[in-house]
Amino acid sequence: MSDDSGGIRFGFHAADGVELHYAAAGNPENPLIICLHGFPEYWAAWREVMTALADRYHLVAPDQRGFNLSSKPQGVDAYRARHMVADLAGLADRLSPEKPFVLAGHDWGASIAYAYAFAHPGRLSHLIIANGVHPACFQRAIFEDEAQRRASQYINRLRAPDADTLMSEDGFRRTRKMISGFSRTDWMTEEIRADYLRAWSEPGAMTAMLNWYRASPIAVPLPGEQPGDSFVLSLPDEAMAVRMPHLVVWGEADEALRPVCLEGLDRYARDLTIRKFAGAGHWILHEKPAEVAGAIRLFLGRA
Repeated sequence: MSDDSGGIRFGFHAADGVELHYAAAGNPENPLIICLHGFPEYWAAWREVMTALADRYHLVAPDQRGFNLSSKPQGVDAYRARHMVADLAGLADRLSPEKPFVLAGHDWGASIAYAYAFAHPGRLSHLIIANGVHPACFQRAIFEDEAQRRASQYINRLRAPDADTLMSEDGFRRTRKMISGFSRTDWMTEEIRADYLRAWSEPGAMTAMLNWYRASPIAVPLPGEQPGDSFVLSLPDEAMAVRMPHLVVWGEADEALRPVCLEGLDRYARDLTIRKFAGAGHWILHEKPAEVAGAIRLFLGRA
């Protein structure tokens, strides 16, 4: 396992033909928190939060399949949620084979964190979500709230056949513009920008990253269009229940996920805590890492 000067260690976990690159911080003897990033990020979305919590926890942030240095299987089907849940299950069983652990997710990482929590409730002590959405709440918001439906139209654009080219050309100009469109980006230093460009430039990365959208069952009708059937909403509530203590950290200035996305979450999560931060948006992990770390520390310390 390699390391950098900031106390972050790196390694790989291989299972079933997929190799996950991951970053780690803190003493492996301490309670485990696995941190899942979203699009178009990679493990470093969690870097500052990990550093802030490394005194008491063992934090591990993988590059999810398709991103940065992890494997990039070909084909849309390789990016169905069940495969990422299996990736996570293998990593978690290696890191904490007996003890329940804490799972944290942001954006797409939140989707996989929820899916893992639904499928493996006994493996988690706590579930933490940072500006991410429960699938049923998100699908209802898209169907019933015109503002959220308009905000989610980027999903259709990212599913288009030519999105790979459009999001990559001109030095990833549209990808960078998408980031700045979701919330403020004064955190994007030249060093951070260079690291993101390097991650996006990995062979096959952009196609693999976009395949997450193409594989998702979330339906996004056009504005004014009548919603059709929804696989997500056809599932019973018990199949999407969060059975462990659940924290949502929410930047209120998120332009991609509107406040309506939180409505009805208590229907699925009985032990729910929501911490809202004014002036933070979708990239809350970069915007307010100290505040996010503080909210996590308080949440985990209450037991």
